[in-house]
Amino acid sequence: MSRYLFDDPGERRNRARTVKRAKDLRRNMTEAEKLLWSRIRRDQIDGLPFRKQVPIGDFIADFACLPIGLVIEVDGGQHDAQKDYDDARTAVLESQGNRVLRFWNNEVLGNIEGVLAVLVETCRSLKQTSRG
Repeated sequence: MSRYLFDDPGERRNRARTVKRAKDLRRNMTEAEKLLWSRIRRDQIDGLPFRKQVPIGDFIADFACLPIGLVIEVDGGQHDAQKDYDDARTAVLESQGNRVLRFWNNEVLGNIEGVLAVLVETCRSLKQTSRG
């Protein structure tokens, strides 16, 4: 067995690069991400622990609640141009057992209560599913 977390040196470098990028993103969140984070951090939704800018494989999720397998993406206008990439990324994350929710920046900034209502409903549903 390898003494390293990953099988080959290239994989270790990629993981290190992903973690560094996640740290950079944590320090430079968008206004929409900051607002949502202020409402979900510290177990504010059903006592569930959320993390921000979470490396999951080769991807970095904006937010994740790992115990129930929920990934939250907050998308800006640039995501219109990369819909195919986002769809493929969502498919990979879902194939790993995650549920992916996407919100537009303007949804978060203009209707945070509506976004939180969707999150609460989804979290409760996933908690029920994970128990039984």
